[in-house]
Amino acid sequence: MIATTRASLLATTATFLACVACVAMLPAAAATAAETKVTYTKESLQEFEKQLAAGQVASVIINRPLRSLRTTLKDGSHVLAHYIPRGEHKIAATLTAKHVQFEVLKPAAAAKEVPKKAHKLRYIAGGILIIVVLVVGTVLYVDRKRKRERD
Repeated sequence: MIATTRASLLATTATFLACVACVAMLPAAAATAAETKVTYTKESLQEFEKQLAAGQVASVIINRPLRSLRTTLKDGSHVLAHYIPRGEHKIAATLTAKHVQFEVLKPAAAAKEVPKKAHKLRYIAGGILIIVVLVVGTVLYVDRKRKRERD
């Protein structure tokens, strides 16, 4: 008897569904690739004040927890400056006097930009390492026990 070389119905259906899923994800991937992330050039507060005095600043976003000023200049470039503690009111007054649009981020939005602390990752990595060591030790113990029972 000659064996058939056709793929099973289950394998064909699974392959078809995987292809449909990939095609369905293409528009989402294209939309994600189309979004551009704004990159900010870091500068000092003195440079920011010079640009403000020269009238080059178009808008500013103030983040209180980070004490940062995300600035969009009139030429389209983006810069980031940090101000001294408790200096936000002076900067806001200066921006108002110069008729520059500015926004103070709400606490919820500002909290999203605060960087995550790295020490949590160390604890997670340490926990995973301990689990791996325990699993390897258990496997070696069980393997040796089986070998002793066979002998």
